[in-house]
Amino acid sequence: MKALSIRQPWAWLIANGYKDIENRSWSTNFRGRVYVHAGKRTKSEDFPEQREYVRKTNIHIPEDLPLGAIIGEVTIVDCLTPSTSPWFCGPFGFLLSGPVAYKCPISYPGQLGLFEISEDNALGVTKSGTHRS
Repeated sequence: MKALSIRQPWAWLIANGYKDIENRSWSTNFRGRVYVHAGKRTKSEDFPEQREYVRKTNIHIPEDLPLGAIIGEVTIVDCLTPSTSPWFCGPFGFLLSGPVAYKCPISYPGQLGLFEISEDNALGVTKSGTHRS
């Protein structure tokens, strides 16, 4: 399965079903399920319009968000430009659906772009978001 690294708090917002668009400077033809990977770095001044939207809608984001970990999964159903979603700031937006937030983050190194995580990897994740024994 593929994974996509996303900075916090955006990764948390996606995995928990608040954010339906992931903005990118590049488009993709990929459609399907991906792991949501929370990157190791945050950038508190990025996307000011979306940060204002979070404040206006009173979405409570936990203070201690996991970094450098797989935190859930979601389906990429389209790549849009433009979009009427309040989360879109483009130039490309991956339209997302079916988010699942994992109860326990799984430490994993991220990469740029969509990257592959093999089924036999030590990730040990089932589709329900729980660890395999």
